[in-house]
Amino acid sequence: MAKRKRLNTGVEWAQLETTTADWKAADPALLGTMLGQLHLIRAFEEAVLDLAGAGLVHGPAHSSIGQEGGAVGSIVDLRPADAVNGSHRGHHQFLAKTLTYVSGGVLDPASLVTPDVQTLLDRTLAEILGLASGFSGGRGGSMHLQWLEAGALGTNAIVGGGAPLATGHAWAQKHAGTSDVSINYFGDGSSQIGSVLESMNLASTWKLPVAFFIENNLYAVSTRADEASADTRFSVRGQGFSIPAWRVDGMDPLAVHLAMGEALDRMRAGEGPAIVEAEVYRFFHQNGPYPGSAFGYRTKDEEGQWRARDPLERMASEMRRLGLLDDAEAAAVREQAVAAVAQSVSAVVEPDPDRPGRRRIRPQLWPDPAVVDTGIRGDASELDALTAAEPAEWTGSWRDVKFVDAVAQTMDRRMGEDPRIIVLGEDVHRLGGGTNGATKGLAEKYGPDRVIGTPISENGFFGAAGGIAMDGRFRPVVEFMYPDFMWVAADQVFNQVGKARHMFGDNNTVPLVLRTKVAMGSGYGSQHLMDPAGIFATQAGWRIVAASTAADYVGLMNAALALEDPVLVIEHVDLYGTADRVPDTELDYVIPPGRAAIRRPGNDVTVLTYLSMVGHTLEAVEQTGTDAEVIDLRWLDRASLDWDTVGESIRKTNAVLIVEQGSRGPSYGGWLADEIQRRFFDWLDQPVERVTGGEASPSISKVLERAAIARTEEVVAGLERVRAAGGIH
Repeated sequence: MAKRKRLNTGVEWAQLETTTADWKAADPALLGTMLGQLHLIRAFEEAVLDLAGAGLVHGPAHSSIGQEGGAVGSIVDLRPADAVNGSHRGHHQFLAKTLTYVSGGVLDPASLVTPDVQTLLDRTLAEILGLASGFSGGRGGSMHLQWLEAGALGTNAIVGGGAPLATGHAWAQKHAGTSDVSINYFGDGSSQIGSVLESMNLASTWKLPVAFFIENNLYAVSTRADEASADTRFSVRGQGFSIPAWRVDGMDPLAVHLAMGEALDRMRAGEGPAIVEAEVYRFFHQNGPYPGSAFGYRTKDEEGQWRARDPLERMASEMRRLGLLDDAEAAAVREQAVAAVAQSVSAVVEPDPDRPGRRRIRPQLWPDPAVVDTGIRGDASELDALTAAEPAEWTGSWRDVKFVDAVAQTMDRRMGEDPRIIVLGEDVHRLGGGTNGATKGLAEKYGPDRVIGTPISENGFFGAAGGIAMDGRFRPVVEFMYPDFMWVAADQVFNQVGKARHMFGDNNTVPLVLRTKVAMGSGYGSQHLMDPAGIFATQAGWRIVAASTAADYVGLMNAALALEDPVLVIEHVDLYGTADRVPDTELDYVIPPGRAAIRRPGNDVTVLTYLSMVGHTLEAVEQTGTDAEVIDLRWLDRASLDWDTVGESIRKTNAVLIVEQGSRGPSYGGWLADEIQRRFFDWLDQPVERVTGGEASPSISKVLERAAIARTEEVVAGLERVRAAGGIH
């Protein structure tokens, strides 16, 4: 018979309930403040549902009515520098944090609405309605509410998407030497999401001051919690990550407050993350003004039982019992809240002259359509104070270096000059500089707080880097060991980091660099070898650089590390081991956006290429004797590409060949060819020709891999096609 020993996680997991003594001991000012916040949030949400019912809210209206107790109880004691973020159902969290901020943490129920509170309600409603006076100019709307000054990092329409960002923000708070904390709010539906679980693991491993606050309202749209998980006590997740957890009745704001108080003490003391699960209930459907019973997935009896536990009534009744409130005073709090929200509504809505009895948004309040694409990225003016230089024009001495050593040396120089720069990624702190030596010497020189080895959880650690970048106190450089791993982290890469500046009305800067390598030819197969340029080029918000020489890499990486935008830096394994050279200087120059390099002047065809294909193209040109103008693009994204150099060349040659190595489907050249034909059609004598790999991703077989990618021979064939089409001899 095998011996068995019962194991115990040793991690605290407690159910907290209030007693009469807790209510007696509570500060009356705290109770009054919570009562005031509860009523302001409830009246606000009721007005939003009314506007949604009138067709005046464009998009969903995810009401938090019924769930206010969890937000108010957990946020009322937070500092301005403490941060919160949440999910699509986040009006109550945003309002609780911003009300706490504008009121200094104290509301007087007898005089509830100060000018600052009224302004807050006005701007929040304007944002939800998509109006210019909103916090993000109307771009964020209901699901992306942000006010950084107040510590509201931004709610999130992607379920679970905010957890990595809050984790990264907590990393920045800790390493900036503060005792501030971050709280990430999500629901029962998010409790099974990978990004949430990855974030819990990172937070626990790194002892970060972040709380994962679970609003367990029992339903994800119409799916019951017990249909989604075997254990519906979602705070049990903490047992697997060594995170202590509290379960509370979310309809009891004081219970939530006490549980969060204990969690805050832990986090501020540097003991790491916490989980708080509040059992709450949304009185309405997923969105809109109807109860869930109207859609058949809940019963009216169930809804009635939860409505009898309304957190507003619980707070008022306890205050009455303590002699802190009478019926008239309770009614007055409600009246003040309703009147304040009605004032906000009247400021943005008017009778519709074309539809009697109907209302409309005041037309003058809409954003100017001309700003639709502004704020996607910065203007790169942050590079103006730096020294721009072209390696080809360098007249000083040079020193020999392998390409990959130039990568490490550039990072070393920048990290030595800028203590904000940190490096994160799998194995970047080991193996003598990661799997290829690109971080050689950095871990030994800068230590584990700046060169951070991560678990294998790209969505989690990249999202954390996004949160660090948006905090603004640090500049993360993330390494994806292979670019295909971007698909694992696609939500954080594209939905979060790539969209953040524009989505929040350009309130954020996002100084983040993502390094990765193209490894075609190394035999790693279909899931490790892609070229990510084509995918990133179609995603607004990202800048992209790709260097073919070590000297260019220095200038391009220096620029990437100075920009306030996310920048993808693509490298190639074929270049890593090549003997190269860099100027014998401190490596401080930059190559700004909009600077391509002409590697060979010519008159017959413009060849546009990047990375290792620059060398293959030059070989092919020599083999064919074509008088080609070979342009190394270097900056690849729409906003940064050197259209002037490209256009001047096309007007001279009247023919274009785009050369890349990877497969045809996610090709960079497909996007670029379309753009060139739109911009320069009048100067083209033939369609844009392309050299790419095959349709499929490269295979493991050495023979099949070679057949799937482009090198010199494929460029030769491409040049011959252009020559034949143009009658070039």
